[in-house]
Amino acid sequence: MYILECSDNSYYTGNTIDLKRRIQQHQNGEGANHTKKRLPVKLVYFEEYYRIDIAFYREKQVQGWSRTKKEALIYGKYNSLPKYAECKNDSHCKHFGLDSVQTTKE
Repeated sequence: MYILECSDNSYYTGNTIDLKRRIQQHQNGEGANHTKKRLPVKLVYFEEYYRIDIAFYREKQVQGWSRTKKEALIYGKYNSLPKYAECKNDSHCKHFGLDSVQTTKE
């Protein structure tokens, strides 16, 4: 699993079995549409896994993260990751509105 920083400062998260080759593909414009339009790219983070399915799962997990949380990972601020996982917008919280739900017994 890897994270690239694109020329517009956006991040691209992907996975591969050959990181060196894949980065070269991105640089040559043979990568994802996101990176093709934002060359050059720079590798800023990677993790290695023995199984591609685990790398794929991790890729999808990190893709869903906010920019701030990705940067905490990139810069090794692992203690900050839980803080950046907290819900900042009530409409996106898993348990939104549960505090105000009233139940009645029949």
